[in-house]
Amino acid sequence: MDEVKRRATVHDVAREAGVSLATVDRVLNGRPGVRTETADKVAEAIKALDFRRDLSASLLARARDLGVTFLIPDGRNEFMLGLVDAIARRARTTKGERISITTRLVHAFDPTALASALGGLDPKSCDCAVVVATEDDKVRRAIDQASRRGIAVVTLVSDLPGSARRHFVGIDNVAAGRTAASLIGRFCPAGGIGLIAGSLSLADHHQRREGFEAVLRTEFPGHEIVGPYEGFDDDLKTEAAAIELLKQPLTGIYNMGGGYAGLLRALERSGKTGKVRVVAHELTEATRIGLASGAIDVVIDQNPDGEIAAALAVARALALGQDVERRPAPIEIGLYLRDNLPRG
Repeated sequence: MDEVKRRATVHDVAREAGVSLATVDRVLNGRPGVRTETADKVAEAIKALDFRRDLSASLLARARDLGVTFLIPDGRNEFMLGLVDAIARRARTTKGERISITTRLVHAFDPTALASALGGLDPKSCDCAVVVATEDDKVRRAIDQASRRGIAVVTLVSDLPGSARRHFVGIDNVAAGRTAASLIGRFCPAGGIGLIAGSLSLADHHQRREGFEAVLRTEFPGHEIVGPYEGFDDDLKTEAAAIELLKQPLTGIYNMGGGYAGLLRALERSGKTGKVRVVAHELTEATRIGLASGAIDVVIDQNPDGEIAAALAVARALALGQDVERRPAPIEIGLYLRDNLPRG
């Protein structure tokens, strides 16, 4: 009779990959601070050992599965659609782990709709809400009320400081804006630099602007900031905003939001493709096209899969009463040029 194979543990994975237990934990929970080659070694060890996390053992004492609800803005923002896809992929891989994942689309840039969606969550079925927050008192109150009802709220991509949210998962947006300014300042001769935001009601866009303006004004005083215009992550509105900006003698544009198909059309219509330097956010189909054509110079990217993995890890920890770092480590950002554009 064949011997029953022992179930692999995290200790086995660490030995197989030649790394520490802390490194394995970071990879499993989608936390930053692990080099790509190291993460690949851990992934290979997990596959070789057929390692499977036994989260259900921690959840057996509960009367029901852990319920996690994601509230994601609707619309045509490619990055948000990428988040929805990442959630669906994670939902497939967490089957059997006693985790119930739900995604609800909420009207973009509508604080009333987001507050209503938060208010409609039932603590009997939802342990944790993961939300892309709009900076508004209605949303802040709705988060506070959800917390009082026993629902842990985690903000994703865009934070809402001052609310009862338990954790934030996302990049350091001030640092992203500062990075954009350092690039623009070096790329562009002195002149006008146009700013386009999705919406300044989003903390992430406000913080990107804050970081951008701080660096440009102190380190590159020969550049004049024009705007920001709001494009609401919509192609037509972003195109209209860019057309207005391009009527002025700009040497660069920093788009802090979405609507990149519209921005690319505006550059083409104005004859400014390749003549105005552009720094963008998020590696999507439209920004890939822009990088490949030379219309966009640099994309500052964040990893949707890593963010969703980290959000679920936080949700599990909160639901199980485990310690969560009070000051979360931000998701790492990536910089892409045409020269290092990965295959899609």
